[in-house]
Amino acid sequence: MSLIFRIVFIVAGALTALFVARDALNFTIIQTFVAVLLVTAVVGAGSLWSMRPKT
Repeated sequence: MSLIFRIVFIVAGALTALFVARDALNFTIIQTFVAVLLVTAVVGAGSLWSMRPKT
């Protein structure tokens, strides 16, 4: 579980760094928000993937 969190936060940190300076005071808050959005997107994509028509 720790490995999954690390991977998510690495990706979130890279995405956040594109838009916010790393030494900004609210960088960790925005990074956490982006991580939550990433997890939500992955879960949403997984649920939509399971609803696709089977051929």
